[in-house]
Amino acid sequence: MKELLKDLEKRMVGAIEALRGELASLRTGRASVAILDGITVDYYGTPTPINQVASLSVPEPSTIVIAPWEPKMLGEIERAILRSNLGLTPNNDGKVIRLHIPPLTEERRKELVKVAHTYAEQARNAIRQIRRDGNDRLKKMEKAKEISEDEMHHGFDEVQKLTDAYIEKVGGALATKEKEIMEV
Repeated sequence: MKELLKDLEKRMVGAIEALRGELASLRTGRASVAILDGITVDYYGTPTPINQVASLSVPEPSTIVIAPWEPKMLGEIERAILRSNLGLTPNNDGKVIRLHIPPLTEERRKELVKVAHTYAEQARNAIRQIRRDGNDRLKKMEKAKEISEDEMHHGFDEVQKLTDAYIEKVGGALATKEKEIMEV
């Protein structure tokens, strides 16, 4: 049963990490290279993340500088950013691309909070699904006489405690991101 709980916890940690990655990609009005994580460019016919064809830096709080390792990648990176629906316009000076992050409007901030809530709900659902899988496995173990009925019920309690702890972590991550988005 300990192996089962370790497996469930490992999967729940994965759900939290996925949530943190999704939340990091949300724009907050502050420059962060994490907003470029989901963008890929065509590098000799292969979709490649921007951070693997260029160096990314944040010299100022509202600017991201993208310096490609190969000058011919400038146009491709620029097109990828425009296609990404980030709402950012790249400025290409022939050597580097500058992305100026405009301050967010109140309306846009509220939209981003809604998106963050959607990501959090997806993470909660993933954690609940992991709980369901764990409870099903416990029932099968009891049915196969690997554990007693009392051990099964004790296992249900342990799985629920684990689930509650990770759903609380989702709430904490969401609250942090919401505060970050709403700060002016």
